[in-house]
Amino acid sequence: MVISGDIGYIHPIFNGEKYMEKKLDCTALQCPAPVLQTKELLEKYALTKIDVRVDNDAAVENISRFLSFNGFEISVDSDGRISTVTGRRSAEDIKAVESKDDPETAAPIHGAQKILVVVSSAQVGKGDDELGGKLMGNFIKTLKEMGSDLWQLVFVNHGVILCTRDAETLEDLKMLEDSGVIILACGACLTHLGLMDKKAVGQTTNMLDIVTAMQLADKVINI
Repeated sequence: MVISGDIGYIHPIFNGEKYMEKKLDCTALQCPAPVLQTKELLEKYALTKIDVRVDNDAAVENISRFLSFNGFEISVDSDGRISTVTGRRSAEDIKAVESKDDPETAAPIHGAQKILVVVSSAQVGKGDDELGGKLMGNFIKTLKEMGSDLWQLVFVNHGVILCTRDAETLEDLKMLEDSGVIILACGACLTHLGLMDKKAVGQTTNMLDIVTAMQLADKVINI
């Protein structure tokens, strides 16, 4: 991990902490390393500004979402190859985030349990891919019958295909998302399959988010 530059203290001492600015170079790192290194830096320092350099779109989305949750206002500067995600926040923002509930990990308002469904393929079962695709479409369409117990849908590997603009499952997934179901698509998977620019529903995620969600779920269903 390369951390460069204490640019200087821009806030006075507050609760024993000095507020700082840091730069983090995460180029050439694959998911979830950029988010994990950013998390480590935020846990070590009380930062009011951070610049994170990355070289893929998945990392840009993951870092932006992570910093946003931690009270930062986000801006992104890119030259087409390297992107710098910049987060800025005040000392008051740092205090506020300590008591903030993550909308991705908080318990649902309604429902007796939190069910997490992990979808790792564009088909159900093995053998006939056409039949498997139809079964997956029926599965996604029927998920609404879980009602408010359905908490999160996580798409990994070829499952992320179901979140793209050409997928027959797109409208059903949008309806689930509109109803409050959290939909996450693996950024590393989208990048590997060349589908990042085709994602049309859900948030780009990383393994840190997925593992955390599994810990918090009452039930995990793997498809």
